[in-house]
Amino acid sequence: MIKLIHITDPHLVAPGEILHGLDPHARLVACIGDVLAHHADAACAVITGDLAHRGEAPAYAALRAQVDRLPFPCFPLLGNHDLRAPYAAAFPDAPDDGGGFVQGRLDVGDASLLMLDTLDEGRNGGLYCERRRAWLERQLEQTSQRAVYLFMHHPPFDIGIPCLDRIGLSDPEAFARLTAGRPNLRHLFFGHVHRPVCGSWRGIPFSTMRGLNHQVPFDLHTVSPVPKSHEPPAYAVVFLEADQVTVHFHDYLDRSTLPERAGKAMP
Repeated sequence: MIKLIHITDPHLVAPGEILHGLDPHARLVACIGDVLAHHADAACAVITGDLAHRGEAPAYAALRAQVDRLPFPCFPLLGNHDLRAPYAAAFPDAPDDGGGFVQGRLDVGDASLLMLDTLDEGRNGGLYCERRRAWLERQLEQTSQRAVYLFMHHPPFDIGIPCLDRIGLSDPEAFARLTAGRPNLRHLFFGHVHRPVCGSWRGIPFSTMRGLNHQVPFDLHTVSPVPKSHEPPAYAVVFLEADQVTVHFHDYLDRSTLPERAGKAMP
């Protein structure tokens, strides 16, 4: 069994700065602290984009300081709020597909984790261009006999929330053609939507969850702008097995306890 940590959308600004009424840096520090306290035995962590809210160097430096606390590899991927140059300055050791994109592969046991780059700098919508698809196609061919798990920021499909669907991945059919007919694709993990969502897409199970700072409310009508909420943040603890994928969404700031009756915990 392989344990991994999925984190998404920290939207960091300079430490101490408030964003949408919340402190993104404090929430990241608490998240990493919770992972260290309970899941230091994980094989790796992946952060699926929107690392910084405005792509600023102090935000990436703060992120680097926190992920360096982890005793296992962490792969921060790019989202639409990120900028390549300041990210690269803070993470010179980031995955590189040889074409300037933050894409990489990690083999853990019998599993291959493929990290994808959907950033189209300057746009909220995502892009997975021909060069990036060519890299992914090579990786999928090389891992055809292994269980494969995909990580990306933008989902390659609509989720039914209009304000998010309008800023999704462009040309999703090209991505769909690339992933079609590959039974070894076990799961797709993404960010961008700031909501707990799971299901399957063309036979591939998927999941995402709330981000580390602000959230997007369950609003099936608003098209623009993207509304915000203060629902609690979460990260996911994922267990990969030969015949099963289990994803636990953990509201790591929740300190509620079960009520007790006559000194004895209720079942």
